[in-house]
Amino acid sequence: MAELGLNEHHQNEVINYMRFARSKRGLRLKTVDSCFQDLKESRLVEETFTIDEVSEVLSGLQAVVYSEVESELINTAHTNVLLLRQLFSQAEKWYLKLQTDISELENRELLEQVAEFEKAEFTSSNKKRIVETMKPKLAPLNEGGSTELLNKEISRLQEENEKLKSRLKTIEMQATHALDEKSRLERALQDLQLDQGNQKDFIKAQDLNDLENTVAALKSEFQKTLNDKTENQKSLEENLATAKHDLLRVQEQLSMAEKELEKKFQQTAAYRNMKEMLTKKNDQIKDLRRRLAKYEPED
Repeated sequence: MAELGLNEHHQNEVINYMRFARSKRGLRLKTVDSCFQDLKESRLVEETFTIDEVSEVLSGLQAVVYSEVESELINTAHTNVLLLRQLFSQAEKWYLKLQTDISELENRELLEQVAEFEKAEFTSSNKKRIVETMKPKLAPLNEGGSTELLNKEISRLQEENEKLKSRLKTIEMQATHALDEKSRLERALQDLQLDQGNQKDFIKAQDLNDLENTVAALKSEFQKTLNDKTENQKSLEENLATAKHDLLRVQEQLSMAEKELEKKFQQTAAYRNMKEMLTKKNDQIKDLRRRLAKYEPED
């Protein structure tokens, strides 16, 4: 079966369904033709029609054709549902879950492939038609088809069981080999630990001497560092004392310079004039206060 990618049995099922769909389609087309024929015989008896009459005739024809087409589309959808129900029911008896891809129903390439298959199947004179009495049916669970599938499944499970047994034996052999290897490694480890125990005493004595030498070197270095820090501290204290004396000397010189500057400023003419003006202002303020006191009311 090369056209649709199915085996011969399923191809025959598809052809049977196509034959059924073609017969239903032919009946509906004949019904549509009869609608037009009835219209011609019943309404087209006059030579001339008005626009309203033509519109009425077409409206009536549209309603009839619409009803026929809608009925056919609904019937086709329901027929497809019944076909899917048969397939799903048979699959559920074997505890299978079938899946469908709705998007593939609008695949133009696949639709054209089905159309070519239908054309080749029903129009070629070289094709042999399948006899209606030989139509295969869906095999129920208690008939030969189901038993054959069950036997195949049992054979497959038995083969898988034998494979698992063989694999289990291989794993057991590998586990035994691993245990033997583990025991050998444990004995080798014990021997190695004994050899290391004899070497540890010598290594410990040598490590102790090295450690003592290291501690002595660290002590010497620490003492040297401590002496250097003590000398640096004494030097810093001496520098600090010298800096304090210099600061006191500078502060004293600054104070003397300020006094000298103030003394020189008091000796200038500007300072004397300013002092004289301040004295006059103070006298004027005192005189004004005395005058104001004369006009203040007595309690």
